[in-house]
Amino acid sequence: MIAQHVVDLHDVDQTQIAVVGGKAAQLGALTRIDGVRVPPGFCVPTDAFRRIMAAAPSTDGQLDRLAGLDPDDRDTIRTLSARLRRTVEGVAVPDDLAAAVTRALGRFGDRAGYAVRSSATAEDLPTASFAGQQDTYLNVVGPAEILRRISRCWASLFSERAVTYRLRNGIDHRSVRMAVVVQRMVLPRAAGVLFTADPVTGNRRVATVDASFDLGEALVSGLVNPDVYRVRDGEIKTRTVAAKRRAVRALPAGGTREVPVDPARQEEPALTDAQVLRLVHIGRRIEAHLGRPQDIEWCLVDDDFQIVQSRPITTLFPIPAAADRDNHVYLSVGHQQMMTDAMKPLGISVWQLTAMVPMHEAGGRLFVDVTARLATPAGRTALLDLVGRGDPLFRDALETVLARDDFIPTLPDGGPAGTAGPPPGGAATPIGTDPAIVAELVERSRASLAALRRDIAPLTGPALFDFLLESFQEHKRVLADPLSLQAIMAGMEATWWLNDRLREWLGEKNAADTLTLSAPGNVTSEMGLALLDVADAIRPHPQVVAFLHGVRDDGFLDGLPGLPGGAQARAAIESYLDRYGMRCVGEIDITRPRWRERPSTLVPIILDNVRNFAPGAAERRFEQGRQAARDKTRDVLERLRALPDGQRKADQTRRMIDRVRTFIGYREYPKYGIISRYFVYKQAMLAEADRLVRADVLRQREDVHYLTFPEFHDVVRDNRVDDQLIRARREEFRTYQALTPPRVLTSEGEAVNGAYRRDDAPAGALIGLPVSAGTVEGRARVILDMAHADLEPGDILVTAYTDPSWTPLFIAVTGLVTEVGGAMTHGAVIAREYGLPAVVGVPDATRLIPDGQRIRVHGTDGYIELLP
Repeated sequence: MIAQHVVDLHDVDQTQIAVVGGKAAQLGALTRIDGVRVPPGFCVPTDAFRRIMAAAPSTDGQLDRLAGLDPDDRDTIRTLSARLRRTVEGVAVPDDLAAAVTRALGRFGDRAGYAVRSSATAEDLPTASFAGQQDTYLNVVGPAEILRRISRCWASLFSERAVTYRLRNGIDHRSVRMAVVVQRMVLPRAAGVLFTADPVTGNRRVATVDASFDLGEALVSGLVNPDVYRVRDGEIKTRTVAAKRRAVRALPAGGTREVPVDPARQEEPALTDAQVLRLVHIGRRIEAHLGRPQDIEWCLVDDDFQIVQSRPITTLFPIPAAADRDNHVYLSVGHQQMMTDAMKPLGISVWQLTAMVPMHEAGGRLFVDVTARLATPAGRTALLDLVGRGDPLFRDALETVLARDDFIPTLPDGGPAGTAGPPPGGAATPIGTDPAIVAELVERSRASLAALRRDIAPLTGPALFDFLLESFQEHKRVLADPLSLQAIMAGMEATWWLNDRLREWLGEKNAADTLTLSAPGNVTSEMGLALLDVADAIRPHPQVVAFLHGVRDDGFLDGLPGLPGGAQARAAIESYLDRYGMRCVGEIDITRPRWRERPSTLVPIILDNVRNFAPGAAERRFEQGRQAARDKTRDVLERLRALPDGQRKADQTRRMIDRVRTFIGYREYPKYGIISRYFVYKQAMLAEADRLVRADVLRQREDVHYLTFPEFHDVVRDNRVDDQLIRARREEFRTYQALTPPRVLTSEGEAVNGAYRRDDAPAGALIGLPVSAGTVEGRARVILDMAHADLEPGDILVTAYTDPSWTPLFIAVTGLVTEVGGAMTHGAVIAREYGLPAVVGVPDATRLIPDGQRIRVHGTDGYIELLP
């Protein structure tokens, strides 16, 4: 300790973030690592900031206004944040604090240059780096100037960028405090940034070094293109030496200046290869000490590296834990289930316990390890064929990894990896084309669900959880029913056969899209049509319609019976919820609120249906689809008969059309059964959570969402809960929400999303996967939350993903574009069922297509054009 109000960096460690902020805590930790040099300095702790804020009481009201802003309200944020900064800068630095800073400068050299840098309590943390959000001042000379920059650092907590960052990340403005680091300037020959993991691919074994001459400010500000080195396992794999024409240097009297670099030096490397490798070695030591990959700012002084900052790389997607050190390849479950959002711990745990294959958690998402299947030639071919038919991006991503010959050793077919089993459904024995099979399967599922409801009803406490574990086994038995797998594969294989053969024989793309319109027994498409029937029950009653326009909470059903026609409206909604109320967006996460729990979610869609459709629309749409399928069947068969060997081809096709229409609708039923069972599990578990709240074990019922199923079981048994664990899991989940999961992830941390290898689309078009034929033009409606949908006839839905809960929106649109999806995922199946041209798997569609933009969707060829 140098003085009462100033702390030496050597006296700081990572346990003192609340006192010195994230940056100072990181620097203090660096001073304790052997072989790591850090320029000397001190920190003005957060207590000083508290004194400044207390001296400006007007900031309280301004912070209240700031907290309620939308992060996209840039004008208001800019105005309020500027006012706050002026207020803070206007408060004089207290005399005792100024004296303490002056004494500290005397120890380190009061005429030397210093870097004055912010160190917020929410900065440089494992979950939020806040990089570049607050101020840094270089080569500040003299106590008066340094004190002025300290005030500016305090004020920079309310810069427009910092305020927006906190709003987007759900961080309370009042919870963040600002300390300030004052560090002796070094005058480097070269400086730059070292990432101990590749910030682009995520690969943890690849380090990236960016280097330029003189101060690193030239690189950070984008003034120069730096030299770039990629280092793996102690070897430089790639190097790019740039022409560095400008540099930033410190001035003797203080401040910095941009200067030209001598032309003879511009294309010289800023570092030698040996220095690059030595720097990476230092970075690996820092990473090991701090426990995670780091973004490190460094300076080369003479031939000695000094570290001026190290912060966690917060954008890397976590890696699933493995029991060995072998290479692994993981496929995203969320991309297959059309739900790529982060899941809460209870949701992850229950899905793992009920899944047919082992699943691994990382970043709040689930992944399947496919390493064993990829290790043998036969397994590799089968898996690539399976995923390629559904989503070519999966296949391309896997082929990208497999192109690295040494990543997965190849084993002979029939060896240990070769016995890992075929892909799900890949070995199903063919069955006859018999509608009674589907009826039998549906009845089996209903009977199992009825038994679950009956048997779970009287159970509470540990007995309930013991029963749930048994029920999860029954759950898996239902999923693994061989007849069910045969029926699913029959519909998929018939679809593939029709598309392949009719393209070969007739030159027709995706013919099965029309041939499967209004196929019977599709519980998901029936769900969308049934909401049209709900609208029919409400439309004749204007007071009910007006009432629904004012709905603000989920208790609105109780207000309906007092209105003319309200009893009929309530009965229609209740009937719909009885059949479909277990569904919701992101329904594979059992913690998500179901429609039965949050019925107001459906109100905007019901009102859209009331406005946009005439009575009887559900029946008309279904019949129109069925007639279009009949017409297409007749057309295809007539054209086939005109071909050589045409009667045989027509007979085969007729049989396959019958087969696809028999079985394709059933593909949606197993998911409906899963989610029906999930709602029963959830209701029972939440009843236990309510009991624990009444017993003062839990603060609120939603706390159990942040426990795994075994942990919840323990709490029920012991009547004790770890509140600190729940708080940590809440924060962890918040950070996971900001991450984007990759389709394919390796054990080295490399995130691979694949690419379309196509050149058949117009310039500027957005490429995707064609999943439902046809071409349509219309207004793009970019909707990320179906509860906020506001659709007009002719609109085209653009969104990140669509699981079955989005189906009611499909009724009101004329086309579909999603960022995630495959040929046989739910959105694609229902788009075909409703005859909507659709393109899925379009990277960044919700960002690249502005809301309201007119677009043309080419559902047959798989691309989208943005129209003038």
